[in-house]
Order: sequence, then C-alpha cells, then structure tokens
Amino acid sequence: MVKRFAIHYILLGIIAAGCFMLNTDNPAMGSDHKDNASQKLDWRLGATSYSFRLFTFFEAIDKTKALGLNYIEVFEGQTISKDISAKINRKLSDETIAKIRRKLDDAGVTLTSIYMGVPGDEAGCRTVFEFARKLGIATIISEPDPKSLDTIEKFCDEYGINLALHNHPKGTSKYWHPREVLKACEGRGKRIGACADLGHWQRSGIEPAEGVRMLGERIISFHVKDLNKFGEPKAHDVPWGTGRGNIAAALEEVKRLGIEPTIFGIEYEHNWKSSMPEIAECVKFFNTFQQKTLSSDK
Repeated sequence: MVKRFAIHYILLGIIAAGCFMLNTDNPAMGSDHKDNASQKLDWRLGATSYSFRLFTFFEAIDKTKALGLNYIEVFEGQTISKDISAKINRKLSDETIAKIRRKLDDAGVTLTSIYMGVPGDEAGCRTVFEFARKLGIATIISEPDPKSLDTIEKFCDEYGINLALHNHPKGTSKYWHPREVLKACEGRGKRIGACADLGHWQRSGIEPAEGVRMLGERIISFHVKDLNKFGEPKAHDVPWGTGRGNIAAALEEVKRLGIEPTIFGIEYEHNWKSSMPEIAECVKFFNTFQQKTLSSDK
C-alpha cells in the first residue's frame, strides 16, 4: 500500500512538472511571452468634457463610458446634470461633490483632471486645491499669471496635485509656445508642467511631435486634436490620423521619451451636437497605435 501511494505521488509530480514546463507564462522558459498587463503602455485615454460642452457633465460621463473610456477631464462652468443646475466651480457644497463622485463611481469613470482658473492669492489658491482634493483630481489645467506660480507651487506640493500650464493659440495665450512653458517651469519641481494642446500648436504653426520633443518630461497632460489645416487659426477638428497634425508621430515621441501623462484627453471641438462617431474614430486610432507599437516591441 505504501509503495502504491509513493508511485502515485511520483506520477503526479511528473505530470505537474510537465504542465509547468509547457506553461508559456513560466519565466523559466525564456520566451518572449508577456502577460497582458506588461503588454500595455501605461497610458490613459479619456474624454475631456469640453468635447460635450453642449451637454451636462453627467451626460458627458455617460458619453465617455459609451465610447469605452474610463477617464474624463471636466471644465469649470459646465452644468452638472439635468437635476443639478449648479455649474462646476470651487464653491460647490460637499453634498453636491458627493453626488458627482457617486455618479463617477456608478459609471466606472475616473475624474483625472479639471480645466479651471487658479487665482494668485493664497486664500483663493487653497479653495481651488481643496476643491480638487475633494473630487480626487490629480491635475489642475490652467493658464495662471506666471507671477502666481511661486504661490501655486506651494499648494501643488502641499496637496500633491499637479498644475499643467495649457496653451491656447499664438496671440491669445502667454503659454502658446513650448519655450514659454519651459521658461515658466524653470527651477520648479515636477508638479508644475504642461498640458500640451496639440490642436492649438497646429494653429500656431508648431508641429505636435516637435512640441512634445521640446517639452519632454515637463508634459503632465494632453489635449489631443488633429486639424484639417496647419497654421490656420480657424482650422477645425477631424478624427485623429486624418488631419495635418501627424498625431502618430507625436505619440511615437511620447513613447520614445517615456512620458506617462495624467490623461490623453480627446478634446473634439467640431460637430458639437453629434460628434460621437468622430470621437469613436479617435479612440480607434489610439487603440490601433498601441496595438502596432506593442507588436513592434515584441
């Protein structure tokens, strides 16, 4: 009887060893196989609620989820919902903030960032950062006076929340060119950086890939757009990869530099009432880019 049990366990051991050797997940095999997590770039694609500025924030959340996205950026001034007439602002009550967070949780969507004004005084700064903390926001996107950055940076460090300087087109923004952002960030910690708006760069005659190269690790977040014309202030959005912005080259540069932004925010500012099909094309472009990149890395 003892011998029979011994033989039985020896056979089980041989079978288990064989299964182990055949398992392609076994690192001892020395194969190129990687698990799903390691095959994904650590990039978060999401929608900016400004793409849905004609709708409420709750509707923007629903549209974001319908696109298969799990991340969203909100903008100051957007109406919250059809039942909550208040607009997104730093003076919202804790009760309203709780309702916003519950909506996000129910939808399975993470609020990564907010576009809003940041005042230069300490009291005003604190209300903004406290509001962002309550919403669980990682990055505030803004265009504050460069003279306010010393004060703002103190709150970035205290709250562990980033400030990303956003660029509007040349002639309308103090941060329109990457070199102006670099100048503002000089000597500052990593929590002060850039929200690179690729569409406004195109309007200003700046190639998105070149702008990414110039800013490098100072990039904290993205507003991604592809436009039908280059160097034209009145150019409008088109699905990624069909315009003049060479979005693939910009993404390649992001990958090469190892930038992992808070969010790649789809900010689609055209065909406002029915842009979902075009935004879906942007999502498809991004996913295809990731697939090709991962295949080429194997």
